[in-house]
Amino acid sequence: MDYDILIRGGTLADGTGAAPRRADIGIKAGRIAEVGNISGAAQRALDASGLVVAPGFIDPHTHYDAQICWDGATTPSSWHGVTTVVMGNCGVGIAPCKPETREIAMRDLVNVEAIPFEVLNAGITWDWETFPEYMDAAARRKSSLNLAFMAPLTPFRHYVMGEASMERAANEEETKKIKALLGEAMDAGAFGFSSTLLNQHMGYQGKPLACRNASREEIKACCNVLREKGKGAIEYAMTRQVAVLEDAELELLEFMLEESRRPVTFIAMFDRDDLPDALRNTMKKVKPLIARGARPQTSPLPLTRELVMRSPFAFAAFPSWKKLFENTSKEAQAAVYKDPAFR
Repeated sequence: MDYDILIRGGTLADGTGAAPRRADIGIKAGRIAEVGNISGAAQRALDASGLVVAPGFIDPHTHYDAQICWDGATTPSSWHGVTTVVMGNCGVGIAPCKPETREIAMRDLVNVEAIPFEVLNAGITWDWETFPEYMDAAARRKSSLNLAFMAPLTPFRHYVMGEASMERAANEEETKKIKALLGEAMDAGAFGFSSTLLNQHMGYQGKPLACRNASREEIKACCNVLREKGKGAIEYAMTRQVAVLEDAELELLEFMLEESRRPVTFIAMFDRDDLPDALRNTMKKVKPLIARGARPQTSPLPLTRELVMRSPFAFAAFPSWKKLFENTSKEAQAAVYKDPAFR
């Protein structure tokens, strides 16, 4: 067989857990056609001697939803060997979005992800309204990485309910519309949906991110979309305390697994110096659900947070800081910091 690409002499770590081995890889029409000791010809041959050849690396938790509009290299993930990024996590994103609610979507990202409003306002191209149109717009940009999209529940609720989405649960008719939009997104290639319970996830005008107002019936309806289609996954930010899964959160996790019959990945599971047994205890508690598709998200590095006083997202869960998120102009924030009562 003639190959399009032939990678010779590398040490293959194939991702299965098998021991690394020396192997050639023949690629044809964009797919791996053969692995082993290959003698065929190729249009392009690469010498991988002394190098490791491995499958692509997936970053399952990113917030590049806006950045893909201006950064085709999808940095810094591409700098670190990542080949696929999953975005739309934690229930926050910029599609679907009507023209009149674009500022709400951007302010959500400012408060939750500490992305400067000036950057978002200058960089987001808004050549979409629906979620499928957003995915098409992303494809036109030909990112250097593979892009995978979770459908974030907040903009779906905004799209159906308007500003009421930041105040209350959806009624029966609204829930049906949200479910239909999620089904449309899944048909277009979305990998599932995402949401959050975290108190620090404050959105527009310092109000709770809209997906935090979703009722159990709404969550059930979204889960049922995945169950009906037999595909997809759920990402949920549900540990109000890092590494601690409370009983109510555990019950919600079990509920979503049952209603979706699909994997549910959740954050944030990190070791803690102040609670050294928290992670171990939580993993024992969640072990039966892991057998049913629960997937905790963690990191090989400690969780660190860097912030500036313009975007004090780490303090968003504290009521005393709410006014810093209600009006994020420099002048308004400066006035709060100068106020002796606030201090």
